[in-house]
Amino acid sequence: MLIKTLYLPWQEIDTVMLDMDGTLLDLHFDWYFWMTYLPKKYAKKNNINITKAKKIIHKKIQSQAGTLNWYCIDYWSEQLDLPITELKHDLKHLIKPHPQVNNFLQTLKSLNKQIIMVTNAHRDSLEIKMQVTNIEQYFCHIISSHDYGKPKEDIQIWEDIMQDIPYNPARTLLIDDNINALTAAKKFGIKHCLAAIFVSKKMAKIDPQTFPSFEKFSQIMPYH
Repeated sequence: MLIKTLYLPWQEIDTVMLDMDGTLLDLHFDWYFWMTYLPKKYAKKNNINITKAKKIIHKKIQSQAGTLNWYCIDYWSEQLDLPITELKHDLKHLIKPHPQVNNFLQTLKSLNKQIIMVTNAHRDSLEIKMQVTNIEQYFCHIISSHDYGKPKEDIQIWEDIMQDIPYNPARTLLIDDNINALTAAKKFGIKHCLAAIFVSKKMAKIDPQTFPSFEKFSQIMPYH
């Protein structure tokens, strides 16, 4: 199957902001951890069956959708009375970048773009994933929304980030698989917003809605 190249006006882009989970990294690790591995641990700890454990955890997670708690390891460690960070280390062999991610980031760096990771992931989760993937080397800045006390779905965070790390929204590209985050960024004024729809080989593509989208980084690779 021929994958279509997506035109991006790279000469008009100085800053590239990238999400982590689902965008740069395969989302299978997170999905398996929260949907399968954690319920097993919760069931064993509370002496209940796996079906009941999944229902309890799913309900708790859904109740925090769209909030910073959804992504907060400290919150879930307290709510579930389980060592979430420690348990994530058990599965770190499942953490993998998408194909061509390193080539893409290296190319951006060679073009002297300001490369910023903006993720809703907790710092503890970030640390594990940077240790495994070694992609930290490509970024000028790595931002967790927990640093600002609000998720990327909150339009105010894009202003807050700009106060700390100057960037021109009119010359910035945001790449994310979170449509609500893209929507907030676009409303703030970030001109180029691109949806990463291929989050994992083991999961369905996401609906980009009104945003331009891509499946493989080869489609958006800048050319010198």
